[in-house]
Amino acid sequence: MSIWSTLLGGAAGFAMGGPLGALIGAVAGHVIDRPSSDEPVKDATKKVSFTIGVIVLGAKMAKADGAVTRDEVAAFREVFHVPPHEVKNVARVFDRAKKEVTGFEPYAQQLAKLFKDNPAVLEDLLDALFHIAKADGVLHPSEIAYLQAVASIFGFDDAAFERIQAGHVSGGEADPYLVLGVPRDASDEDIKSRYRTLVRENHPDTLMAQGLPQEFIDLATEKVATINDAYDSIQKHRGQA
Repeated sequence: MSIWSTLLGGAAGFAMGGPLGALIGAVAGHVIDRPSSDEPVKDATKKVSFTIGVIVLGAKMAKADGAVTRDEVAAFREVFHVPPHEVKNVARVFDRAKKEVTGFEPYAQQLAKLFKDNPAVLEDLLDALFHIAKADGVLHPSEIAYLQAVASIFGFDDAAFERIQAGHVSGGEADPYLVLGVPRDASDEDIKSRYRTLVRENHPDTLMAQGLPQEFIDLATEKVATINDAYDSIQKHRGQA
């Protein structure tokens, strides 16, 4: 069963509860019976929680600059690789989240609690939101403020948010030290240690083992490439490459 069928079938919504589960139930119109094995429910809940979280937070962020543009909608579809036969169903979730009066905070809080022991997953979710935000070629101040508020709920401090944001600066303009989250006067050994930690936390195999959807494995691959580029840039700047 695809992530989209699981999402709209409601199985994970039954196990999920909270505002995310309520939204799934409202869109699906019903909740199917809980599977007999707890493990499939657990796996489906994790995948769907992550996916529905990006849909909801993405829909609300897309309005942060005052309008939902075609570029932002296209970016959302790019992140998720929505199959043609599921586009209308996913659009229902997106539109429902966009129109409802509930703020983004309850959804972000539920996700923060669900993945409290795995901040790398929450960081990947922020990366997906950044991808949507910059789709129109501009990161508006209102979008940055929104993303920073979500990051704060997720438990990221200002320094961590700056590091995450630096990874989304276009072209080769990103400060490699900021991408790795290290000071410019850090020792070579500290930089190497930080680099290895980031690669380990964001490696696609790590996220795949946690059962996340393929869409976010692809995002992780891009992120590791950005981390590698930043480390290589520092190495060259220090004459070590």
